Amino acid sequence: MLKAERHKYIMTKLIEEQKVVTTDLALALDLSEDTIRRDLNELDSKKLLEKVYGGAIQVIEKAVDVFNIDISAEDEKIKIVTKALSLLRDGQVIIMSGGSTNLVFAKLIPSDLKATIYTYSLPIAMQLSQHPNIDLIFIGGKMQKNAMVTIGMDVIQVLSKIKADICFIGASSINVKQGLTEIGYEVSIVKKAMIESSDRVVSMFSSDKLNTKMPHVVCELSQLDTIVTDLDPEDLRLEEYRKSGVFVL
Repeated sequence: MLKAERHKYIMTKLIEEQKVVTTDLALALDLSEDTIRRDLNELDSKKLLEKVYGGAIQVIEKAVDVFNIDISAEDEKIKIVTKALSLLRDGQVIIMSGGSTNLVFAKLIPSDLKATIYTYSLPIAMQLSQHPNIDLIFIGGKMQKNAMVTIGMDVIQVLSKIKADICFIGASSINVKQGLTEIGYEVSIVKKAMIESSDRVVSMFSSDKLNTKMPHVVCELSQLDTIVTDLDPEDLRLEEYRKSGVFVL
C-alpha cells in the first residue's frame, strides 16, 4: 500500500471514530507498528491530527480570540498612560477613542474609580466591561473592521448629545502647525465630534508621532488641553508644543 493510501485510510478512520490506535491500524493494514508511528508523526507535523500515546486524535480547532490583541511597545504605552491616570476623578463623564494606547489605559484604570465612559472602540468596551465600577456605554454604528471601531453618522449623533468632562483621544500624527491629523477621513470626523462634546481634551501618544502629519485634520493644537507622551515633559522635542500653550504631562 502506498503512503498516500495509508494516510487516506488513517484520516478516514479518524473522522469516523475521532481517534485511531496504532496497534489496530497495524493489524488492519498488515504493517509494522513502526510504519504506522511514522505515518502518524508525519500527519501530526502537517497538523492533520494530534499524536498521542498509543495513537492519535482529531485536531480540535480553537476559536480565534479577536480580543487578544497584540499591543506593540506595550511597556512604552504603560509609561504614557500611567501619567494620564492622574487626570481621572470619581463621577467624571469620559469619552475614549480607539487605539492601542487607550486600550492599555483602559486596562490600568483603578478598580475603585466610579465614572461613566463612552467609547466607540469594541476592544476598549470589552476591556471596560470587566471593570466593577464603570458605567459603560458603547456607541454603536458602522464597524470599521480593521480598527474595530464604529464610525458614521450614528456615532456622531450620539457624541453630539454627550456633555463629557474629559476625553482621551488617540493620535496618529501631531505637529505644531497642523495639530492632530488622521489617516482616515471618517475617524477624523468622529474625533472632531469627541472634542466638541468634551470640556477637556487629552491626547496620549508615543513620541514617534511628534512632528508628523496625515491627510485629515482632527483639530488645531490650541484645541488640545493636555498631551501625554513617553518623554519627560521638559524634553527639548516638546519645547514648541509647550510654547503653544498646551499642557505637557
